[in-house]
Amino acid sequence: MTDFVVITGMSGAGRSTVAGVLEDRGWFVIDNLPTSLMGKVAELATAPGSSIDEVALAMGPGAMIEDPAALLDPLREGDGTLRMVFLDASTDALVRRYESTKRRHPMGGDSLAASIERERHEVDALRMQADLVIDTSELSVHQLRERIEALIGSGLPGGMTISVTSFGYKHGLPSDADVVFDCRFLPNPHWVDDLRPLTGRAPDVRAYAFTHPAADRFLDQVAALLGLLLPEYDQEGKAYLSIAFGCTGGRHRSVAVAEEIASRLREQGRDPTVTHRDITR
Repeated sequence: MTDFVVITGMSGAGRSTVAGVLEDRGWFVIDNLPTSLMGKVAELATAPGSSIDEVALAMGPGAMIEDPAALLDPLREGDGTLRMVFLDASTDALVRRYESTKRRHPMGGDSLAASIERERHEVDALRMQADLVIDTSELSVHQLRERIEALIGSGLPGGMTISVTSFGYKHGLPSDADVVFDCRFLPNPHWVDDLRPLTGRAPDVRAYAFTHPAADRFLDQVAALLGLLLPEYDQEGKAYLSIAFGCTGGRHRSVAVAEEIASRLREQGRDPTVTHRDITR
């Protein structure tokens, strides 16, 4: 049985980094494989006696645009799993990356931003077909590696992978979130001098944020809602679910709530990964 992961997305969004992480973890990684050879790779990897059970294909978006479903069909024919990971990033973030490396964008054109937007328009349908979308706009290379390591550790190819993220609304919503909860109704520890330097991981911050009369009911009902929805997502065959909790800055309330909900999901037998996007801002 061979599991396949296809890594694609916006140029400059981190495809090589993700491929490197998978290779370090023992995956058989092929970069920029001609699409005409995808069937041959599937044939060789799934042949009797093959020792290859995890294959990652890092594909530029241009190769995937025309008919991704047909291209991926040969990878679906075995008994293993197939997942497509789409890496995204804001235009501003991609412009900064290209300017820092002095590389030309593969779309060409006179304006870097215009080239990026043209590619974004062309890959929109591909993004919609992905099993997992990761927004790397605010992720360093190290943070992206950690995110992929966490996904691999929780079973990247099989089952439903659940990620719980905290964020600050003033830094923008995570574009890869499936479900978003607003925690700004809770008391804000930022306005308490002793709590401001801490984060939502600190017991004192957590205790203060959860003094709101509706806090316990909010946590109970979010956990109950997820307890209702997750089996339905399992039944649907959903591979990834990203749950995000937001507050103003992303350091206190959303962090405390994300940690609490992740703990309750573990009590439900789930194994979520937890990321605090803006905790150091």
